[in-house]
Amino acid sequence: MGHDESEHQDHIQLEYQPALPMSNGKLIVWLFLSTEIMFFAGLIGTYIVLRFGAPAGTWPTPADVHLSEPIGAFNTFVLICSSVTVVLCLEACRAGRAATAKRWLFSTFLLGSVFLGVKVYEYNQKFSHGIYPKKPRSLLHERANLEYAAALRSPLKAKRDELDKKKVELGGSETTENAESEEAGEKQVESRLEESEERDLQKYNRLLSGVVEWAEYVATDPATPEAERRDVLVQLANYVSGPGHAHGHAETEVSPFAGQLDQERDELKAEQDRLEEKQRQLLAARQNNSGSEATQKADIQSDLAAVEGRLKRISHRMDGIGLLRELKHGINEDYQMHLPIVLPSGNMWASTYFLLTGFHALHVLVGLIVFAIGMGMYLDPEKAGFIENIGLYWHFVDLVWIFLFPLLYLF
Repeated sequence: MGHDESEHQDHIQLEYQPALPMSNGKLIVWLFLSTEIMFFAGLIGTYIVLRFGAPAGTWPTPADVHLSEPIGAFNTFVLICSSVTVVLCLEACRAGRAATAKRWLFSTFLLGSVFLGVKVYEYNQKFSHGIYPKKPRSLLHERANLEYAAALRSPLKAKRDELDKKKVELGGSETTENAESEEAGEKQVESRLEESEERDLQKYNRLLSGVVEWAEYVATDPATPEAERRDVLVQLANYVSGPGHAHGHAETEVSPFAGQLDQERDELKAEQDRLEEKQRQLLAARQNNSGSEATQKADIQSDLAAVEGRLKRISHRMDGIGLLRELKHGINEDYQMHLPIVLPSGNMWASTYFLLTGFHALHVLVGLIVFAIGMGMYLDPEKAGFIENIGLYWHFVDLVWIFLFPLLYLF
């Protein structure tokens, strides 16, 4: 029995596996993906800490930064479909159906291209609204303050001065800045500005004197309560970007600011009536006291100048209210302007958004390049390993987007 058992054991053959039970190509892909996982985990983890560590109300909502949830969902669906088509390509390749495999590979390439095309559209939306990272800043401001008001005034004044200069060169005699009185305005030579340019000039004047400069005046007036100083600058930012900074509003007949503007107009009209009455009294007092002492006449003149200055500002503000009453969304959207906007944590959001989606889009582009190379091959069973490897990479790219979509578009 022992002899038979030893003969049986002599026939046992052991097979030595010198490496992992996978091809070298697949092993390299998995090692590469392990580094990619750590890379994107670091980026996504950083975004999560910044996003959910920010105090309530200090991080932009998707609507604030013009992110459309339906567009993001569509792009997610496109990438999921591309993962299906690359699997179908692999199965057709293994079965020896080269033509079918190439069609599925082309479908994957097409779907990936659609994804990138949508991202280009979304990036363009951000850039058109001034939402992008830039040093020291883009058009984004963290808070509504006097610095923000000054940033609004500069481009408006530059546009106004440009049209003023053109008006003078074409035949006008007075610039808006120098036309201090109605009499001077009436003496201006009829300009040859185009009708649209004339409307723009009036619009810039009303925005400057009746909106931006009014907000600066109220915010710097010592008689203005502290809360009202802050509110007037916050409201100025809302006029520029629209209520809630939301996009895609339906057209409405009434301005979203109508109620607040109508109330302000009524209050200013009442104050205007009181000041006009006081102006008449001061003019009469100045005439009746023409022979009075110099000090008394100086006091009357000082009071009269203060009243007239306030009346002029109120008149400008009333013009500004008339312009704001025409808004349906905000100044930037309705008048196709690119004025600075207030967006708390906006610059941080822009930096993280473009970093995350930019690196992901770069990985999508690399995948498309490899797919384009694959479409030039004959996809027989020998190429199944190649298709499987690029399919693993593509699934990883899709998986990263599955994490990015809810983080960026839903929170």
